[in-house]
Amino acid sequence: MAITELMRLWGQHAAKKAQPARTALDHADAIDSTSPPANRPGETRRKRLTWRQRGPEGTMPDMQAPKTPEYTAEYDAIIVGAGFSGLYQLHALRDRLGLSVRVLEAGDGVGGTWYWNRYPGARCDSESYYYSYSFSKELEQEWEWSERYPEQPEIMRYLNHAAERFGLKRDIQFGTRVTHAAFDEAAGRWQVATEAGERFSAQFLITAVGCLSSTNVPKIPGLESFAGEWHHTGRWPHGGVDFRGKRVGLVGTGSTGIQATPVIARDARHLTVFQRTANYSIPARNGPMSAEARAEIKRNYAAIREKSRGSTNGHPWDISAASALDAGPEERMALYEDAWKVGGLRFRAAFKDLLSHPEANETASEFIRGKIREVVHDPATAELLTPRDHGFATKRPPIDTEYFETFNRDNVSLVDVRAHPIEAISRDGLRTTEGEHKLDMIVFATGFDAMTGPLLAMDIRGRGGAALAEAWTAGPRTYLGLQVAGFPNLLTITGPGSPSVLCNMPTAIEQHVDWITDCIRHLRDHRLARIEARAEAAERWVAQVNEAAHATLLPTAASSWYLGANVPGKPRVFMPYAGGLARYAGICREVAANGYEGFVLGR
Repeated sequence: MAITELMRLWGQHAAKKAQPARTALDHADAIDSTSPPANRPGETRRKRLTWRQRGPEGTMPDMQAPKTPEYTAEYDAIIVGAGFSGLYQLHALRDRLGLSVRVLEAGDGVGGTWYWNRYPGARCDSESYYYSYSFSKELEQEWEWSERYPEQPEIMRYLNHAAERFGLKRDIQFGTRVTHAAFDEAAGRWQVATEAGERFSAQFLITAVGCLSSTNVPKIPGLESFAGEWHHTGRWPHGGVDFRGKRVGLVGTGSTGIQATPVIARDARHLTVFQRTANYSIPARNGPMSAEARAEIKRNYAAIREKSRGSTNGHPWDISAASALDAGPEERMALYEDAWKVGGLRFRAAFKDLLSHPEANETASEFIRGKIREVVHDPATAELLTPRDHGFATKRPPIDTEYFETFNRDNVSLVDVRAHPIEAISRDGLRTTEGEHKLDMIVFATGFDAMTGPLLAMDIRGRGGAALAEAWTAGPRTYLGLQVAGFPNLLTITGPGSPSVLCNMPTAIEQHVDWITDCIRHLRDHRLARIEARAEAAERWVAQVNEAAHATLLPTAASSWYLGANVPGKPRVFMPYAGGLARYAGICREVAANGYEGFVLGR
């Protein structure tokens, strides 16, 4: 389906109550293996779960007793996280392989990063029809997306629908935060502990914690003295926030800040945006999805998915074969204008060399700088908003709805904290080297401790009690982003060293979940109990990740969270694999076909 044809179909474009925490004791089917839940037609299921008391042999616990550290719930696999990856991994292991599986989720509902990120303007930057599961044709056909880019509530409705459709919630324990996980070498099992003191044991520990889930709140002196309210966009109150009549300070101008700024500005008495790094942004051109567009997409889903899996970034469109340097100035400008009108991440596909050749990249960067100057009325503000320290798309490329236009409002001001750094937060506001800004509310759109933060927060320990934090002192080291040497049977969905955040995430997630599921099937079919990455294979893979990164311009953006630059003290290492999703998936298939080359398999 051609881009122009799809764009014609879009229609008119725009210019819990919290669920109580549950435990394994809440489910009768989880403690009575003789009475499993009814299977759906055609479903095979094997469930093994016992409760073991650490005391006299044969003693069984009182099933009505409160949860205590004395009891350990045993499963074939523990999955941490109930977002896109955790839900699909549960479905794959439970319903395809018949394993006993428990998902431990810190939130009170499914959704993962979308459960927590409900800030104003929160919206996906992949288009809705392919920011979705492909494993179920029925789900593809029955779900109706309403917009080109789905908002957070719509994504949550979709994930809840999927969880209900496949009966996933009965095997998810909400309100459960993992605080420790250690590999028991004698038993060959992972022992997992939670914040509430519960204990779980499993042959496989699978992390589905997401790449962007560990919030990064800057350590600014005086925050505790602030008389107003403050919020981080990654832990937004579920009841919402009222900006009306308030002086709001927004710290951060990455993707999240760019989405939130226009929405907050509409309600706030005054919005002050504190910017350290100016960012490129492409207009989203969001709009409702017409019935005709939905029907066309559903007829072509097979081809759309094939295109996504065979692409560089998991999107179902082609990157131009032309070089930006081969086109004449008029032709190049016309192509950029066409891509600007379409909007969104497709702009990157205008030429093949925007991320591989500095001069080619500069043509796109300067085009966008010109657009900023066109949109923003005040020349001084426009200059502050113009990025000059990095090239377009060398950091995560945001898309927006009237972000730059917002700075033409009378109730919006911009503060350059690179020139005038933030010194402290006072009772009445935020102080820079230039002076104090009186505020009633502060919003931190300062991102996440990306990729490694969620894993390190769980205090994971492998063979010999070695801590993952120690193994990654100089930066993350994995094999294929799937395993870490010294940590048997620990499998990391979209871990560091995989394409992950450089891709449309559901496409990358499904590739990882399918590989992990096939791997566990292989182990069971061959009566094997363990899989562990070889240290030398991990070292070779780290070298390949670095080589792939340096074949692009991605490492040149010194302020990028791809490098961990937004977290003080974090090692500066380019974390995702930049060689492309299709190439990466081929490497993973080859590794499996060669008897899981680079891994040690054992009994």
